[in-house]
Amino acid sequence: MEAYAVIETGGKQYRVQKNDVVSVELLDDAEAGQTIELGRVLALNDGSGLKIGIPLVADAKVTAEVIEEYRAKKVVAFKKKRRKGYHRKVGHRQNLLRVKIASIA
Repeated sequence: MEAYAVIETGGKQYRVQKNDVVSVELLDDAEAGQTIELGRVLALNDGSGLKIGIPLVADAKVTAEVIEEYRAKKVVAFKKKRRKGYHRKVGHRQNLLRVKIASIA
């Protein structure tokens, strides 16, 4: 079994392995081609067993290479109250970062 980790970044948790490509919330200091250290490592399985952090695993690091910065598909929130003439339409596109997991240590 290949090593994997559970990381938290952008308020979401991801289970990642080496060479996985993951879309995460945009990080301010990240640019395409750059290597970054991702979030907080909550759990780590290095083949010998599962280590669960309380709340973080000590000395665990997940590094990733930034592939691109992009925007997700538009999400439309439409509210309506029937027979009242009330309707609101609001759109939102989230800025995301596509990263490839380089190593889990």
